[in-house]
Order: sequence, then C-alpha cells, then structure tokens
Amino acid sequence: MKFTLGWLKEHLETEADLDTVTETLTRIGLEVEGVDNPGAKLAAFKVAKVLTAEPHPNADKLQLLTVDAGDGPLQVVCGAPNARAGLVGIFGPPGAYIPGSGFTLDVREVRGVKSNGMMCSTRELELGDDHDGIVELPADAPVGTAYPDYAGLNDPVIDVAITPNRQDCMGVRGIARDLAAAGIGTLKPLHEVYRMASLDPIAGDGPGPDVRTADPEGCPTFYAQEVRGVTNGSAPGWMTAKLNAIGQKPISVLVDITNFVSVDLGRPLHVYDKAKLSGGLVARKAKDGEQVLALNGKTYALDATMTVIADDREVHDIGGIMGSEHSGVSDSTTDVIIECAYFDPDHIARTGQKLQLTSDARQRFERGVDPAFLDDGLAIATWLVLEHCGGTASGVTRAGSPPVEPRTVRYDPKLAETLGGLAVPKDRQRDILDRLGFAVDGDWTVTVPTWRRDVDGPADLVEEVIRIEGIDNVPSVPLPRVPGVARPTATPEQKLERKLRRAAAAHGLDEAVTWSFISQVEAEAFGGGAWTLANPISEDLKVMRPSLLPGLLSAAVRNANRGASGIRLFELGRRYLADGARSDERPTLGVVLAGDKRARGWQAGKAAPYDAFDAKAEALALLAAAGAPVDNLQVMGEAGDTWHPGQSGTLRLGPKTVLAAFGMLHPLTARAFDLDGPIAAVELYLDAIPGKRSTGFMRAAYSPPALQPVKRDFAFTVPAGLTADALTRAVRGADKATIVAARVFDLFERDGVRSMAIEVTLQPADKSFTDAELKALADKVVVAAAKLGASLRG
Repeated sequence: MKFTLGWLKEHLETEADLDTVTETLTRIGLEVEGVDNPGAKLAAFKVAKVLTAEPHPNADKLQLLTVDAGDGPLQVVCGAPNARAGLVGIFGPPGAYIPGSGFTLDVREVRGVKSNGMMCSTRELELGDDHDGIVELPADAPVGTAYPDYAGLNDPVIDVAITPNRQDCMGVRGIARDLAAAGIGTLKPLHEVYRMASLDPIAGDGPGPDVRTADPEGCPTFYAQEVRGVTNGSAPGWMTAKLNAIGQKPISVLVDITNFVSVDLGRPLHVYDKAKLSGGLVARKAKDGEQVLALNGKTYALDATMTVIADDREVHDIGGIMGSEHSGVSDSTTDVIIECAYFDPDHIARTGQKLQLTSDARQRFERGVDPAFLDDGLAIATWLVLEHCGGTASGVTRAGSPPVEPRTVRYDPKLAETLGGLAVPKDRQRDILDRLGFAVDGDWTVTVPTWRRDVDGPADLVEEVIRIEGIDNVPSVPLPRVPGVARPTATPEQKLERKLRRAAAAHGLDEAVTWSFISQVEAEAFGGGAWTLANPISEDLKVMRPSLLPGLLSAAVRNANRGASGIRLFELGRRYLADGARSDERPTLGVVLAGDKRARGWQAGKAAPYDAFDAKAEALALLAAAGAPVDNLQVMGEAGDTWHPGQSGTLRLGPKTVLAAFGMLHPLTARAFDLDGPIAAVELYLDAIPGKRSTGFMRAAYSPPALQPVKRDFAFTVPAGLTADALTRAVRGADKATIVAARVFDLFERDGVRSMAIEVTLQPADKSFTDAELKALADKVVVAAAKLGASLRG
C-alpha cells in the first residue's frame, strides 16, 4: 500500500514529520517497507527559460540555445523540434544524471560547438513517455527554481505492508485513522477532505439506472448512479500527481477517479459506458463456458461459481475483480453508470484463484470492504465526476441489502493486563477504542465498526489497545518458578530434534528451511498430497507437503543454478498425511545429496558422485545419533516409486516399522525438479524411532571388559538370494551374550558358487575361552548360518 506524506496529511491534521509518521506506523503494526523521495533523483534539474534560439552552424536539425537557469546565460545545443525563444522548460546542468537515458551530463562539443547541459523531455526525466520534444512549462514558472520543488515532487512516498486482517488500512483514510488513534494528529471529517458540503447522496434528476442483483450470496448489494453529458478528458493535476507517485499510470479522468477513490478510501468502483450496454445491468452467476475479454486484454472462461455483472447481451465485469473492454469508457463517452457494489470476500477469493487473476479491486474485496460505505462512496465518486467531467446526475438505484448487522463484544478492561501484559487505565482504553471507530457503552459492550470484520472477540480488542498504547511498553516479566534448581522443559521430541540437528550439521550437512506448501506438480512426484489449501498464497504453494524431499530438491536446484558443485542439505520439519478426515503431521528429517561427493583432483582423478551407500551411511549415522538400535535394523525392499529400483531401501525395526528410507531417487523424480545426474536422499521418520524407556534408575557406569576379545573367521557358501545383512544378523543371534559383532569382509563368486567370509568377535566375561568353548561357539555359528541355507566352505 503506497501513498505520499502529503496525501496522508489531507486526511490527518498533524505537524508530525516523516520520521515520526513512519516510526509510529511500524509501532502500531503497520510495517513500513520503504520510503522513496521521487524528487531526489531530479534535484539537480532547474526551471529554465530559452532566451534565444539560433540554427546550428554545422547541423541542419540542431539549434543553439541561450538558456537562463537562474545563474546567467548558458549555451546549449538542442535538437528538439519545439525548442524556441521564450519557452520555459527543464534544464539539466553538467553533472546531472539523466535517469531515463542512464548517463551523466558534462560539457562537451556537439558538431564543433560547446554545449553546457541540455533541455530535457519527459521520457528522459521518467516523468512520462513523450519524447517528441522538450518539456514545456507555464510561462510564469519561476526560473532558477529546482524542478522537484516547483512540481511538488519532494513529497515522500511511503510503502506500508498491510497484513491480510487489516482490510480497513487498504486506503489512505484507514491509515490516517490509525495514526490519529496513536495520538499524532486528528482525523479530518471526510466531507471536508473532498470539499463537499456533506456526504449525503447527490440529488439527481430522474430515476436511477436499471441495476439489480440475482446473486445475493456473491453480490448482496448493488448501488449505481448515472451521470449524463460528461466529458472524459485528462484528470486534474493533483489527482494524476498522486497516482503517478504511487506507480499508477493515469488513463482518463473517469478511470482515474475510480482508481483514486480505491486507494484513498479503500472503496473499489467501476464506471460503465452506458452507450455500450444493452439493457439493464444485473449481478448474477456466470454460465459455464461464458467468456469475457477483460481490461488487461486477456479472455477468461467463466463457470457457474463466479459472480459477474452482465447486461442482456454479455458479461461486462468479473464481479469485484476486473471489468471488460466491451463497456470500458473512452474519450467519446458521454453517459456513464457508476457502480458501487459489495461483493462477498470468499467468492472473490475463489474466483480470483480459479482465473489466476489479480487486481487492486480483488485485493480489497477479498479482504472485505466496508459494507456501510456504499452510499458515501457512491456520493463521493459522483461528486468527483460532476466536478471534473460535468454532466447531470440521475437518482440512485439501491439493489439488495448490505450486511451491516451490528456486532457487539463484551469486554473487560482488565484483559489488557491479564492477556496483553500491560496495565492501561480504563479511560485510556475507552479513548483508544473511540478513536479507532468502536462504540463503547457504559457496561463495556463494544460495538465493532463495519470496516473491521477482523474483530470478533475480546482478544481482538486487547490487541487494538496494546498496539496503540505501544507493545514496547509491555514490561519484560520473568515467568514464576518453584524455588530451587530449574527443571528442564524440553519434551523428548524437542530433545531428539535438537540432537539430530546438531548431528546432521556435524556430518557436514547444511540446514535448509523450506515451505510446508508445495505445488501440485511437485506433490504428484511424491505420490500426491493429502491436503490442498482452499486459499493458497500462490499456485506454487498449494499442497501440504507429503515429504520433505520436494522442498530440499527445489533448494538443491537453486544452489546448483548458482554454481554449487557439491550439495549436502538437510531439513527437520513435518510432512502432512491423512488419518481419515484428520490431518496427520509426522516429524521427519530429510537429506539430499547432489552433485560431486569428491571434487576432481590430480590424486583422486575424476569427480565422484554420491551413491546409495552414501545415503545409507548418513541414515545409519543419524539414526545412531537419535538413539535408534542400529545393530538390530534390517535393510528391506525398495523404498517406493519415488526411489530408484535396485538402488534404494528401507531401514526397519521388524518387518513393519520403517525408521528410514534411503537410496537414489528415481530419474523421473529428479527430472521433475530439473535436476541432472544421480541424486541420493534420506528420509528419517522420527515418530517411528522408539523412545527410551524410563525406569527411574540411573544407568550403571560403563565398565570395559577385563579380557581381550577373540576373533574367528568363517567362510560360507551361500544361496544366491541371501543378503549379507541377513547372514550377519543370524550369526550374531547364535549367542547374543558372547558374540558382540559380526561383519562381512570378503565376497566372491566362481562357477556359479557364491561365498561370504565373516569375521565374528567373541567377548569373554570373567575367564578366557577354552578350546571346547570356542568349538561350541563355532558350532552354534555354523548351525545358525545353516538355517539360512549357508554351509561352511570346504
């Protein structure tokens, strides 16, 4: 939301300077995103008069001008066709930077004649698109005056970030109201701002235009007034200056009036050329397949859920979002119908999302405009049209009823302290609420103003009081605690996440924080999302993520595009599944390994990419850090359709409990995110990791074994389908008290026979093993392996 300081002061009687205004805005919750002074870039330019104009001696299309910019005559070479003696324009002296052309002026020779600067066009100064000649100012413009001072360009433009709940601040009037409540000024009466005798409806001649609403849900109220005999030219200078300052291009006085009122009062309007209509106007539901050519030049296909304004022949307006080119006003327009309607915010939001169409009107209607401002808004618009376009007004047609039922809230002033943390005197609270437009009865029944649809309970009133009084005034008070040593407050889940975050960082992984929302296409690459937002920020943030990997893959793409050769990312967050009709949020850790695992070098040779074993190693290391029983985990199966078949797997505690998925992503998955090369990934499912059992007793201190371990090697001939993991697990289970480790150290195949060699570590307890005991243990190992079809190699 942009506006100038001078524009704001037309509504707010104040002596506050720019710094005070911006500081106060941020303090009361209207964050200032930036302040720009458009006159600063033109500070070097002056109002100047051409004293003489003579032909250039060496060029037919150039002239030699003598220019007075307040410091005496200067010679300037100029090629503008309208340059002549007596013209008053804008002069750029040597050293001035030309913003529209991108260069700095200096004294230079042009065709052998020295030129001391230049007379400028509007395009060169970025004041417009005209470049056919130099700017012509009124003859009485004060020569030597800095042009920004003369043109009023030193009015700072303030850019405020309006949160979605503050629909009342989508107009300069609402922002001025908040500042008045904050105590830096007084809100001026609205009719005085517009220099009107009152805000009563403009008395008209004859009946109002033929308008009605047949869609009470989408458009419950449709007010309109006709003005006949208008002249549609350029808007007055004060209006175009305001629109230009905030980046809106003036079009014509009729269009500019609607745009100005929308920004000034947060009240969108629309003007129809009556000569282009066929019959009366009706707000109705669109018909499936109807089309409309909007003012942005695009054609939109409509459906029966959308509200439109139509005549007997065709659709003329996507209700509350954008009008059509068919009925737009032009220079030849003489009779207009001014529309001032109320559209349901939810209907506007859904229509805009479906059509992927945004506009200033949509931004205001979907947040909720003031339903009680229909008569006043129409009166102001009609008055502006009559004032600047002439003509005769008709009566007002009022179709439907605006939703203006009073809303009240029972409020206890003590809540400011108990809920907001700041003791504010009752009289001060009453004054704040009164200044914001709330009506407070003696028993503290508060009537909510029609422009504040976001207020629906006592907590909202506390927020209003505290933000105006100053959240900086809320004292910092320590929470009460029982005397003695403070007890830890972190939950086991929080402790686990902290431990994993540190472990991942220690492994050289970089933490990423991505959106919990992803696009429909990204979700489908991972089996689709269970939950789709009804009102997403954008189409790219529409589906609640079913996995953390889509966000990490998008981050990997951004890093790769910026030249990162080795990418190691992790994220701790939630994935969103469905448990029947309820949301099921699962804590998860995701890891993506992309690019080069090892850079090329004179010793290492070629660069090496990541593989499935790198992903498995990361998964096991992180699970070990989380306290999972990694020695008892089984590697089973493939991880799913998202993963590469044959190069992925799951780590399970038993056949059903999946603790992690790891491996290489399927090439189609990587291609969906525009990633080249192999991509390794891991997902740890933290909710599946078994928690530690609390026995109430301290764990016994670690006591290292007194005797050295004994190692024995076994070589088995194994069936073709037997995995190393299954064999080592079976061997460890042969005698759990004595066998402390088993690992494969050799594997070969010859003539169709497959052999695995296993190193088994035996740990004696209180005495060394005898030969008989070692033989008995060896027999147990052989028997355990035989159950899987393995036999000792001869």
